[in-house]
Formats: sequence, C-alpha cells, structure tokens
Amino acid sequence: MRLILGLVTALAIGILGGNEARADKLQDILSRGVVRIAVPGDFVPFGYVDESRKLTGHDVELAQMVADALGVKLELEPAISANRIPFLLTDKVDIVISNLGLTPERAKQVMFTQPYIDNFSGVYGPKNLKVTSAAELGTYKVAAAKGTNVELALSKLNPDANIMRTEDNPTSVLAYISGQADMLASVSAPMGQLMKDYPKTEFDLKFRITRSPSHMAVQMDQHNLLHWLDSFLFVIKGDGRLNALHEKYFGMPASDLPNL
Repeated sequence: MRLILGLVTALAIGILGGNEARADKLQDILSRGVVRIAVPGDFVPFGYVDESRKLTGHDVELAQMVADALGVKLELEPAISANRIPFLLTDKVDIVISNLGLTPERAKQVMFTQPYIDNFSGVYGPKNLKVTSAAELGTYKVAAAKGTNVELALSKLNPDANIMRTEDNPTSVLAYISGQADMLASVSAPMGQLMKDYPKTEFDLKFRITRSPSHMAVQMDQHNLLHWLDSFLFVIKGDGRLNALHEKYFGMPASDLPNL
C-alpha cells in the first residue's frame, strides 16, 4: 500500500510540476497586469532611441498596441539580434517583437506567429561594383550581423564569402558606411531610412538573398498566447492599423504577407 501511495504521490507531483512548467503565459500576463516584450534597441526604423531619448520605432509601437489590446502595462526590454531568443528561453520576456525571421532551427526553440512585416534580405553596395550573385563576391568584404537570417543564408549561398560578422545590425551598417566593408548584407526594410540618413553612401541592391518576413515569437508550448497574438494580427491587418504603422515607418504601403 505504501508503495502504491508513493507512486500516486510521485505521479501527482510530476503532473503538477509539468503543468507549472507549462504555465499559461497569457493568463500570467493578464493576472500580472504587465506584458514584457523584447524590441530592437538600436535598429532604425524597427526600434531606436529618438532625439528626446525615448525608445520608439515600428516594433516598439507594435508592442504598445499588443499591450493596449491585452489591457495591461508594457515593459520593454531592448534587445540585439543575438539575445532575442535567449530572452525568451530564460523567461526574461513574454514575447519577442524584434524583426525576428523564422528558420527551422529557431522553430525548435520558440514558436512563431504569422508574419507582421514582409522583408527580403540582400547585399547592398556601391553602384560601380559588378556583383550580381553570392558566387561573384570574390574577396569583397561584406558586413553582416552574426547569427541573423541574413548572415546565415549568405554563408550557405557562398561558404567562402569574406563576411565581416559584427555584433549587431548597427555595427554592420557602420562598418559599411565607414569603408571597413565593401558591401552590406541586410534586410530590405531599413534601406529607405538608411538612404535618407547617409545620402553620400550608395545602397545599391546587388542581389537578393532570401525572403525574410518578420514574426513575433513566444516560448514553446504557449499555444494560448500564440493564438491570441495571431488573432490580434488578423484584426489589425483587417482594420488597417498594421498598414498605417508600416506606412509611418517605411514610407510605403505594406505588401501582402505570406501565410505561415
């Protein structure tokens, strides 16, 4: 009898422990009254500090829209490319809204919503450089933020490419405009703003690497929160708010988004 009771107790503890480990993050957010969201801290126009030293940008405003729709306060956590997923894995944040592209490898660690921005990645440089594919990069040095979809995809296209892997996107941009790199590998969305900010630098598209939409991400098994975010995106796509946000920061209407 003691053995049976012990097994029942152990099973109960295991079940409770498992349920606790897979606690409903959506309900946690609503009970806490705060949602913690990782956003870019220095990647114009997704997330950056403006002249009044306020964190702003497309993904920052989208995070505020999420908090408002949930009816809770927003706690922002500035992130760079390398720590977006670790912030989720260590429970530092509830949601990542930080220009995050989906890959099968990343999908083993976190769950992705439907996309909220359509992007493609490409290599940009001076107009006089005759490069039209990854195979033609030769010895040209290409700046790219390490660990990003852009850097990983370019590495696959040309394993011998001379890639200058930087800590984050702003550093890769700086490397290009300062002449430390011959070209820049980047997603397409910030190009319009970069052309305005650096009118003396040419950002001519040499070739496309891959289509790379941006998604929100949540912890594994948080299906309720994922479903709520997908529902939220469905609503703001339909009522025009997502397109208005895109026009505000990218100067053009949003293109049709692919389905996940």
